Amino acid sequence: MAYVPDTIFALATAPGKAGVAVVRVSGSRVAEAGRALFGALPKPRFAALKLLKDAKGRRLDQALVLYFEEKASFTGEEVLELHLHGSTAVVNAVLRELSEMEGLRLAEAGEFTRRALENGCLDLAQVEGLADLIDAETEAQRRQALRVLSGDLGELAGKWRTDLIRAAALIEATIDFADEDVPVDVTPEVTALLSGVRAELDTEITGVDTAERIRTGFEVAILGAPNVGKSTLLNALAGREAAITSEYAGTTRDVIEVRMELNGLPVTLLDTAGLRETDDHVEGIGIQRARERAEAADLRVFLKSEGEELDFTPLPDDVIRSAKADMLADPQNAISGKTGFGVSELVSEITEKLSEQAGRSGVATRERHRIAMKRASDALDAGRAILALGPDHYDIGAEELRSAIRALDSIVGHVDVENLLDEIFSSFCIGK
Repeated sequence: MAYVPDTIFALATAPGKAGVAVVRVSGSRVAEAGRALFGALPKPRFAALKLLKDAKGRRLDQALVLYFEEKASFTGEEVLELHLHGSTAVVNAVLRELSEMEGLRLAEAGEFTRRALENGCLDLAQVEGLADLIDAETEAQRRQALRVLSGDLGELAGKWRTDLIRAAALIEATIDFADEDVPVDVTPEVTALLSGVRAELDTEITGVDTAERIRTGFEVAILGAPNVGKSTLLNALAGREAAITSEYAGTTRDVIEVRMELNGLPVTLLDTAGLRETDDHVEGIGIQRARERAEAADLRVFLKSEGEELDFTPLPDDVIRSAKADMLADPQNAISGKTGFGVSELVSEITEKLSEQAGRSGVATRERHRIAMKRASDALDAGRAILALGPDHYDIGAEELRSAIRALDSIVGHVDVENLLDEIFSSFCIGK
C-alpha cells in the first residue's frame, strides 16, 4: 500500500491582527476539508467567497477561497487557501476546526516548501533563494534572492552538467571503440567543453564571497587613534546617538555595530576602539578586537589627525580622511561628524566602493554552493590531467568527470544533501 503523507495546514501570513490572514492547506484530504468547511470547492485557481462553518454548523468567518489542483500548486499537491479576516480569534477558530478533522495536522517549520522540493516544484537552490527572499531587508538582497528563486543557479548548474555529460559520452565512446578505427578525434570538443565549464566555475566561485556579503551585510570599520572622532562620525552616519562620545581617550572599548542601508546594500558600520599602545588590560582587549574586525571588514575608513602616521596599513580601496574638519584651517579631504562637514561625500564614496564589490557577485550565494563548485573544479582539473596521458587512461578520466557532475548535482539537491535538509528547513517559518 502506497504511503500517503498527512494533509498539513498552517497560517501562512504573520501572526497578529491584520486586514487579511491566509491559512494554507496541502495534501490529499484538501477536498474533504473544503467540503466540511464550506461545501463545494471553487474552480481551480478561481477565487470564490464562501461562508465557513464548523462541524456543528456554526459560522466561523466569510472568506475568499482559492483551490489549486495537484501538480498546479506551490507544493505540487492539492492546495486550499483560505483568505480570512485577520482577527486572531477568527484564525484560531479556523485552525482549531482544521485540527479536529481526520488526517489533518499542523505543518512543521518549512514543511510546505519541503514538499515543493520533494515533488520537484523547486530545486534546493531555489529553496535557499526563497528563504533569502523572505529574509530580504534591502533591494540588493531582494534582487539576488529572486534570481536564485527564479532558478538561475539551477539553470547554470544544468548547463554545466549537460556539457560534462557530453564530454564524458565522447570519452566513453572512444573507450568502447578502442579496438576499432574511430573516424573523428573527439579531443578538441572534449577540451573545449571542459575548459568552458572550468572557466565559468572559476567566475562563480570568485563571486560567492560577495554574494554572501549581500545576503549577510557588508562591514565598514571606522579606525583611528583614541579621541579622533570615530564615535561622533558613527553617530552622524547612523543619524542617532549609537555610541557614547566624550573628550576622554579610550571611551570606546568594544566594537559598536550600526546596521543601515546604502543604495540598496545592507551595511554594518563598526566603531572600534582607538588604536594605541596601552597598559589597560580591558582597553587592550578592545584594541585587539578592533584590529581583528578591521582586517575582516570589506572596507575601512581611517580618521587621522594632521601629521599623524596610521597605525594600520590601509588597502587600496580603503578611505582616509583627516579628522575634525571644523578645527582645521584647510579642511580639504577632511570630515567632521560634529558639524556634518564631508559626511555626505563619505557616504557617496563608501556606497560607490561597495557597489563595485557587489557588482562582482555571481549567481551562487552560499558557502555550500562554493564548496560544491570547488569540488567540481578540482575533479575537472584531475580529469584533464588524466586525459592528457592518452587513451589508456580515458576510463579514469571519465570517472573524474562523473565526480564533477555529482558535485554539480548537489547544488540543486539531486545528491549528497539529505543531511542538510533539516538544517535548511528549520530556518523557515511555519506556514512556509
